Amino acid sequence: MSIPHNFWADNGAVIVVLVVSLILFMRVLARRDSHVRGQWPFYAKRPLSQPEQVLYHRLVQALPDRIVLAQVQVSRVLGVKKGFNFYEWNNRIDRMSYDFVVCAMDSRVLAVIELDDKSHGSESRRRADAKKDRATSAAGIRMVRWNVKALPDQDFIREAFLEMPSVRPGAQLDGPS
Repeated sequence: MSIPHNFWADNGAVIVVLVVSLILFMRVLARRDSHVRGQWPFYAKRPLSQPEQVLYHRLVQALPDRIVLAQVQVSRVLGVKKGFNFYEWNNRIDRMSYDFVVCAMDSRVLAVIELDDKSHGSESRRRADAKKDRATSAAGIRMVRWNVKALPDQDFIREAFLEMPSVRPGAQLDGPS
């Protein structure tokens, strides 16, 4: 028994769709099976880029009497004052992080540091940076921005943090008013 020549012309597209659908279905099953077996699709990443690693080590060496934290969620540093809608204001900083947070030994925040690279030139990134700067300033915390192409050395860092007030005068610390 032979298949008529016009069978492929009439049904070729349907067969291609069926084969592609079968392949996609098999992939979904394979992914589901790996999840069922306990395999999750994650791998370990380095939390700091190469320039961030360099700056981190310089900060730690230049500021031995300070706590230096890297990649800290903004919401771990900034709180929402009483009388304001927590969820509305917290959502404005949700998913943002500081590259570095410099603290006194009692964990009071002295300053936050952002390391800017070429990605900070895009309009959306400038808007996000402005929002982060405004929120940080509103909390009375000093924002330091350094460019990745001009990383400060240890002497410059020491000078920048010498006799730095922990926060602006009149800024609120540790809790809503």
